[in-house]
Amino acid sequence: MTSSQHTALVNFIWGIADDVLRDVYVRSKYRDVILPMIVLRRLDAVLEPTKQAVLEQKRMLDEFSITEQDAALCQASGQAFYNASPFRLRDLPSRALPQQLEADFRAYLNGYSENVREILDKFKFNNQIPTLMEADALGFLIEKFLAPTINFAPTPVLNDDGSEKLPALDNHAMGTVFEELIRRFNEENNEEAGEHFTPRDVVSVMADLIFMPVADRISSTTYLVYDDACGTGGMLTAAEERLHKLAANHGKDVQIHLYGQEVQPETYAITKADLLLKGQGQEAQNFAYGSTLSRDGHEAMQFDFMLANPPYGKSWSKDLEQMGGKKEINDRRFVFPYAGEAAFSLLTRSSDGQLLFLANKLAKMKTKTALGSRIAQVHNGSALFTGDAGQGESNIRRWILENDWLEAIIALPLNIFYNTGIATYIWVLSNRKEERRKGTVQLIDASGWQQPLRKNLGKKNCELAPQHQARIVEAFIEMEKSEQSKLFPNEAFGYHKVVVERPLRLRVELTAERLRAFGKACAEAKDEDLAPLVAAVAGQVGAGPHPNFNAFVATVEAAAKAAKLRWTAKRTKLLQTGGLTERDEAAIPVRRTERKAVAGDAHAPARLGGTFVEGSQAVTYEPDTELRDTEQVPLLEEGGIAGFVAREVWPHAADAWVDEDKTQVGYEISFTRYFYQPQRLRSLEEIAGDIFALEAETDGLLRDILTTQEA
Repeated sequence: MTSSQHTALVNFIWGIADDVLRDVYVRSKYRDVILPMIVLRRLDAVLEPTKQAVLEQKRMLDEFSITEQDAALCQASGQAFYNASPFRLRDLPSRALPQQLEADFRAYLNGYSENVREILDKFKFNNQIPTLMEADALGFLIEKFLAPTINFAPTPVLNDDGSEKLPALDNHAMGTVFEELIRRFNEENNEEAGEHFTPRDVVSVMADLIFMPVADRISSTTYLVYDDACGTGGMLTAAEERLHKLAANHGKDVQIHLYGQEVQPETYAITKADLLLKGQGQEAQNFAYGSTLSRDGHEAMQFDFMLANPPYGKSWSKDLEQMGGKKEINDRRFVFPYAGEAAFSLLTRSSDGQLLFLANKLAKMKTKTALGSRIAQVHNGSALFTGDAGQGESNIRRWILENDWLEAIIALPLNIFYNTGIATYIWVLSNRKEERRKGTVQLIDASGWQQPLRKNLGKKNCELAPQHQARIVEAFIEMEKSEQSKLFPNEAFGYHKVVVERPLRLRVELTAERLRAFGKACAEAKDEDLAPLVAAVAGQVGAGPHPNFNAFVATVEAAAKAAKLRWTAKRTKLLQTGGLTERDEAAIPVRRTERKAVAGDAHAPARLGGTFVEGSQAVTYEPDTELRDTEQVPLLEEGGIAGFVAREVWPHAADAWVDEDKTQVGYEISFTRYFYQPQRLRSLEEIAGDIFALEAETDGLLRDILTTQEA
């Protein structure tokens, strides 16, 4: 099929929508009818030569009461599908009565094999029939698709003399026509397009980023390509074409099998239909319906190449609920032993599950092949930095970087997608990094590499022209070092989140008012003996203030012992919280443990764990929760946590320490930090020049005003 013939066919089908559906549907709903009708017309044309053979086979199977008929009927049709009804599409418009047309059309639809009926079901095409019948449009619609001026068959239409009247529509051409119409519908309905349609310029770059680095190592074998948020399948088919072309350029003959999963019924139907229209009926069985997160359709499988543009900023709470909730999930894709944790969790906030799609792919990497697996996935900016140390997002980044899987992240231009103008990024990963890439990550700022569109397509107002696509791929392959392309060690993105504590310092006041408040607290705690005991101690030591809470506790404890009262930790806590104390920076720190003898003098590293040395004895202090702080200490910090604390904390708080039990490892990637270009400040001479120019202009205006008034 020539380019002009392709365009003519696309335009003809596009025109059917306006001719038949204009007063029946709003434009955004045309696709609900036209797309399934294209599928039906193509399949009908493909099946027409073997229609009689299928009907004869059906009669024989029924006569022998054989219930499992699919394999035999597919064999009779010569395809991965069949239609066992007595009708062809061309038989239907001639039905005289509308009721008969509807009944026969439904019988025709029900005669298809289960794989075709599934597609029609996901299109919800049966729901359109009442609307079409009510508008008396069904027969007209079928006639339009049967027009003698177009050919949907894989064989040419011939003239009486044997010459070609209409060219054949082979599987590839049919798939191209279908994809072009999908693209047009997506652009017409652009407010939803980005949910299942990634621009071809972005797809092209993603395909090159995973294939080009290994182009010379592709062999004549079978490769599996996977998209776990496949939408209409366009990303997979584009990747397939690119891999075939690269293999051919290197003299290799490859077999490629596509796998995908999609949660939206219509887009799933489009994917399966597209494969059927291309003659890849068996391949269509590799696509699963449902949510990848809660219902993995390709469990235990591994893939050579994976790419996707998963939903971002979209809740996965329904999946979370179906998986049993965060505490009950045991899916090994998302929870597994790692870094000393029996249940290292990659589970992100329920409001955004985009990184879980990446975790799903990483769980499906091939580990025993020369090429391993290569991945390209689109994310928005939040995937770079959202999530604190120990939380799911950070843990995913940690898992990736500590395993040295991340090759590069490329910042794309704003407004490059159809349904969002926010910043987007392509992540490129591999578990078989080249030697020169090991231990490093490349960041490429391609946000300025774009050209404007003549007409906006939804939010999309620019595109990656071929030269921009080539520039991105070249910068990646060459590991370019420039203002727009930088290399960093994996550890540059990691940090320790440390909890910095300071001791609780309390002064004790034993005034009459304080003692009354303490008495009420003791009554509430049902401790009738403690209040009189403290009152007696107050009479001995005075109202205070007393800056040493430890000494005060020891005095009360000794008095209790003398009175033969049992001392408990609960009573110590009541002394602290019962209204007798106030925080005071000048007070003695409250001890958590008693002093223990140690050898040698105090040394700084001991303080990191909260152990202080008083004279020749070690003691730990009670932390003050109001003074508690957290710090991010880069993994590459000189001297590590100890060095950071010595330089950044102790000069301001000499009594601080790090609670080592609470230290966590986190990772985040900040493009802004690495590519920020500050605006050049104007010189004093430039500013002065502007001021003088304004003064001169103002002076001239004032003269003009005065002259006008005098006149």
